[in-house]
Amino acid sequence: MGELFDKLANYGNSGIYPFHMPGHKRQKTVDFNPYKIDITEIEGFDNLHHAEGVLLEAQKKAEKLYGSEESHFLINGSTAGILSAVSACAKKTVLIARNCHKAVYHAALIRNLDVYYVYPEIQEEFMLNGGINPADVERSLEEHPEIEAVVITSPTYDGIVSDVKRIAEIAHAHKKPLIVDEAHGAHFGFSKYFPENSVHLGADIVIHSLHKTLPSYTQTALIHINGKLVDRQKVRMFLQMYQTSSPSYILMAGIDECIRYVEEQGTDAFDKFAERLDRIYKRAKEFRSIHLVDESVVGKNSIYDFDRSKLIFSVKKCGIAGNELQKMLLRTYNIEMEMAAGNYVLALTSLCDTDQGFHRLFYAVKGIDEQINRFQTTESKKEGNWIEDGVTRNTIICTMNKAFESQKESVALQESEGRISGEFLYLYPPGIPMIVPGEKIDGMLLKRLEAYKKKGFQVQGLKDYEGKKIEVVK
Repeated sequence: MGELFDKLANYGNSGIYPFHMPGHKRQKTVDFNPYKIDITEIEGFDNLHHAEGVLLEAQKKAEKLYGSEESHFLINGSTAGILSAVSACAKKTVLIARNCHKAVYHAALIRNLDVYYVYPEIQEEFMLNGGINPADVERSLEEHPEIEAVVITSPTYDGIVSDVKRIAEIAHAHKKPLIVDEAHGAHFGFSKYFPENSVHLGADIVIHSLHKTLPSYTQTALIHINGKLVDRQKVRMFLQMYQTSSPSYILMAGIDECIRYVEEQGTDAFDKFAERLDRIYKRAKEFRSIHLVDESVVGKNSIYDFDRSKLIFSVKKCGIAGNELQKMLLRTYNIEMEMAAGNYVLALTSLCDTDQGFHRLFYAVKGIDEQINRFQTTESKKEGNWIEDGVTRNTIICTMNKAFESQKESVALQESEGRISGEFLYLYPPGIPMIVPGEKIDGMLLKRLEAYKKKGFQVQGLKDYEGKKIEVVK
């Protein structure tokens, strides 16, 4: 077979446990040849962009499951839903939570939007982005009545949930639609153990990545539309633009099967999932240096709720960086985590994780925790905790589109202070831009980047893959 096929097959048989997406965790198996069911829009199989038959019925099942007025399949991932939502709701100006995924920024770039930001509060104990304060949203809408839509991410990559209901009420009082990137919360609302999903909290558009936390193929997602503030025909039009005209029936069948699974087996599966999570949270109290973040963060820093399926192992008091813990877990224990930040590592769990998987993770982290306590002094544990995870606050000089389309020149990154960025720069994951085109590069940003590089993190988004140069406005 092809080299990539062989590499994937070898990885699947390697024994490495996936505490990362997709949410099926390679546990579900189906006995079929994918080539035999890989079709195009032939008689009897409907058309995603003009659904009248089997695909329309499948989307109606999604509407019923999530309680939305209108739902559509996304086979270009949540990215297609975000691009469509922002494009349909804003012609000139949008209010964006600064910790939104890069797709939100790409939508603003494509549509040449003026952007105002609302910043998450910082949870300093673990250096997490906190929630979005509803009062900040209200202040922005009062100061800038030209804003046409509000976009927030809840939950964040780290499971931090904002007060979506209150933010929706504020947006609606100003007659503005609220778009919630709930990509990491497709499992919300199916168990009291997890937060409510934003469809039921008043959001006008909600985007869910099924593949992140539910048993569905990579790049499968849903977009839900509610209320009367959104031009639904515009959303449908942009969905046709941003999604392929040849959608994969394998992926669409995967969405349909995921919905069926949650309908028929969800109650039992979520109960078992909650039990597994409860067990590891209780046992994690045995750790002496590594800390498993829990719901104790709720109620501070505008954190309204917390998604306990996101296991955040903080190393802020350990003297090591997040990516060092990530490497230890992979190299010594054969466990692949979802992401590493400067001060923590994230295990992304789902209802398809097994008892054995959670058992392996607990004893792996416990072993590393014991190793840290055995070999590191109190002083050494204090070292290396200076990477400031969290969003950056940069000065906006011009719109993204103007900077992106302007004449640019390449300069050494460490010599770019004071220049206007002509490109994006971020760590991926989580894909939150540290700087976007049109923003001024300052010394604090460069200092953070240098700290990340010293710890072995790789910056992305730059034209220069080595991360040594950046394109700036000439």
